[in-house]
Amino acid sequence: MATYNTPGVTVEEISTLPNSVAQVATAIPGFVGYTQIDPGKPVRIASLVEYEETFGVEEAGYISTKHGIAFQITTSGSGPYTRAVSSATLTKTNFALKASLRLYFANGGGPCWVSSAGAFKDGYTNTSIDELEAGLNALELIDEVTLLLIPDAIILNTEVLFGSLMQQALQQCDATGNRFVIMDTWKGASLTDATTDFRDQIGTSHLMHGAAYFPHVGRVKRLTDAEVMIAINTDTSTPLQGPSFTKLGNYNSLADLKTSTDAEIVAMLADTALMEEIEGHMQTTGVYNTDIGSCGAVAGVYCAVDRNRGVWKAPANVSLTGYTKLSMKIGEADHGTLNVDATGGKSINAIRSFTGKGDLVFGARTLDGNSNEWRYVPVRRLFTTVEESVKRASFFSVFEPNDANTWTKVKAMIENYLAGLWRQGALAGSTPEQAFFVNVGLGTTMVPQDILEGNLIVEIGMAAVRPAEFIILRFSHKLQEA
Repeated sequence: MATYNTPGVTVEEISTLPNSVAQVATAIPGFVGYTQIDPGKPVRIASLVEYEETFGVEEAGYISTKHGIAFQITTSGSGPYTRAVSSATLTKTNFALKASLRLYFANGGGPCWVSSAGAFKDGYTNTSIDELEAGLNALELIDEVTLLLIPDAIILNTEVLFGSLMQQALQQCDATGNRFVIMDTWKGASLTDATTDFRDQIGTSHLMHGAAYFPHVGRVKRLTDAEVMIAINTDTSTPLQGPSFTKLGNYNSLADLKTSTDAEIVAMLADTALMEEIEGHMQTTGVYNTDIGSCGAVAGVYCAVDRNRGVWKAPANVSLTGYTKLSMKIGEADHGTLNVDATGGKSINAIRSFTGKGDLVFGARTLDGNSNEWRYVPVRRLFTTVEESVKRASFFSVFEPNDANTWTKVKAMIENYLAGLWRQGALAGSTPEQAFFVNVGLGTTMVPQDILEGNLIVEIGMAAVRPAEFIILRFSHKLQEA
């Protein structure tokens, strides 16, 4: 009690309202990948504009806006060139981070963190798992992050390296206790990539903290003349691969090609039929294809669903946007192979195309698909959210007297929070008593030795709602009545 020495009026405010639990943010992703500029530390952004201000505007390995088309001109004895012109598209090395961020924001994403693994390299073969690991480890210190994504993991040289990196991400989730991994399969071209190969490399530890999605998504872009780098080759022993040819060189556009003073090029330009064929090839092969993982788009769905419904709602049966194609179409039988893994329980969520609906995220299972406790993404993420929220809100009780007064305050605070979740539909049960319980006290959760050692133990139980994954409609014939 305060001591008063000076005459006068003293005002005292008495706290009568209990502490409350403020729910932590549920969908703040942390992205790891290669960038044009490496600022040396994770940076929080809220848009692509902010990303470009810090990390640069480029998103591909060859720092250029040009896309290549290679033409191989076959010579013959009867003339300088034949009419058999072959061509191939030379795509740039595609690092996936910025493209994934574009998909993230297009599908409802909000603020996020970006951790650079380093500046762009010349190709995938120089990509280092050590650099991606360093970017991942830097995010461990960012307490706000609740989702982990490594879009550039799919460009690692082998699936063994990919699996090792994903296992480290799962380990970080288990160690911090406040995050969840959204991952792609190493490749997105076949079911074998997404099932056997992926499941063999992902390990068996901490699978409840992650979910995988298949297939990859991509963009198809028709190139303008100004965006094309034309590589001309008249040496048939040189394969059609790039990024460049030494024979007759590269040109920034068709118009640039026509200004060449090279004798062979001048002769080629004079061959009208040959030039018409080249222009025809440009119309058919002048397409820029890039496939990236779907994790960025899915993370946007997580954010949108959390914001509009709540973390307890499955981030599924939601359409995706921001790309032009899926790397593979999935049917009913293939979907079953992905969704249920009888051997290891490593479920993989499908992205499927439905007539009149578009492409939908059509799965909500964690990698721990054989577990009745942690099979579903919303259940795991709800518990993670509640655990982190209650942990932070209970911090006031540290060093408070370990007696009934403190226990009552802690219990009331947690019960009020859980009752609010129940009213929002996050917990099952027709009454709060059926939806959750909070136990604390001597003889209930603690013994005298706990009091002596300074332990205040609270037990919380929740009946989380689970998604209706299988809707079963039963029909039967009804006999006519007389």
